[in-house]
Amino acid sequence: MSAAQIEAVLFDKDGTLFDFAATWNTFAARLIERLAEGEELRRHGLARALKFDLGAGGFLPDSPVIAGTNREVAALIAPVLPGRSIDDLEALIVAEAESAPLSEAVALVPYLAGLAARGLTLGVMTNDSESVARAHLRAAGIEGMFDFVAGADSGHGAKPSPQPLLAFAAATGHAPDRVIMVGDSLHDLVAGRAAGMWTAGVLTGLAGADALAPMADVVLPDIGHLPGWLARAGI
Repeated sequence: MSAAQIEAVLFDKDGTLFDFAATWNTFAARLIERLAEGEELRRHGLARALKFDLGAGGFLPDSPVIAGTNREVAALIAPVLPGRSIDDLEALIVAEAESAPLSEAVALVPYLAGLAARGLTLGVMTNDSESVARAHLRAAGIEGMFDFVAGADSGHGAKPSPQPLLAFAAATGHAPDRVIMVGDSLHDLVAGRAAGMWTAGVLTGLAGADALAPMADVVLPDIGHLPGWLARAGI
């Protein structure tokens, strides 16, 4: 099948629409300081649990936070915070995440308008919570540009399961093999492959091209290069 038959684009959010490091390193550093409450041992314990380099101020490439859900992150740090439940920590993470500083991978409004002008259906599927995803899309002025927005808590499951991707295809009326999944992590691309979709990796997350290439039909520097690839495919 030719990529010229792609009819819809499903984006991951963090590391894809928004640069991962610029957005989430600041958020994580702020969250660690808040939860540590001035206790140095707790601060380092939280950083170890999240695989966050305090000196460099950034996540390590193998941090489970990169593609994890908010509940999974809460479960990682709960052992460091006796007396705090996973439910309580998840709620705190969601509340903090809604105001995370956003750094767009490209200027999103004209970019998405350009894709829509090609007749492509657009969606977002993130392992973040849907409320956080919508808050971020709203802050960037792009929530209304998507026909489908789902998070890990939207009832379809979380990546790397293909189910939330198939939910997008079903909701928008496109066959999975007419959809391209665009993301910065193997979770995104594994889910895309399992769903029978095209897959595009982008390098605005923490994974390198070598890690993404085995599961990607194409690896691009950022989403801004997707229209050129689609044009070369005749779309």
